[in-house]
Amino acid sequence: MNKVEIKARLEDSYEHFHKFIGTLSEDEFEYAPEGKWNAGQQAEHLIKSTRPLIQGLALPKFMIKFKFGKANRPSKTYPELVERYKQRLTTMEGDPPGAYVPKKVRYSDYSKLSKTQKEIIGKIQDKLKNWTEDEMDTYIFPHPVLGKVTVREMLYFTIYHAEHHQNVVKIYLKGI
Repeated sequence: MNKVEIKARLEDSYEHFHKFIGTLSEDEFEYAPEGKWNAGQQAEHLIKSTRPLIQGLALPKFMIKFKFGKANRPSKTYPELVERYKQRLTTMEGDPPGAYVPKKVRYSDYSKLSKTQKEIIGKIQDKLKNWTEDEMDTYIFPHPVLGKVTVREMLYFTIYHAEHHQNVVKIYLKGI
């Protein structure tokens, strides 16, 4: 996937997620199995996990290299990255790091969540203007589940992440 496709897929993925949770009733939106996140909390988790990407993409490239290094392998394809993430989830225990755990979210929070996520995705798309195709495969970012990933892989993950959480909400709602 090239940069243009990544930008489009980011927008589509998060728009699709928010349209889906926007169709839920209040009971569906706020429902979650014991110890799990409701649809609103899934949305807040996505906000918490995409917001740092704005800052990361804005860092000078020399600073990214200094802090995280450079890739020593080619970027994985989108399907390869998704498969790796799914594998990692099967061995992961507990919640993600605290910075990514949502607070209590109510149905009335939906509009604010949707607006915030749209703004974040727009900012990520804007920051990508300063990245070449080669640079997205050269520089790496740390990921709490996947370890060191190229910038392109981080963007692939970000695209898939919304789909993953939409599927989680659908699975939980089957339990109602």
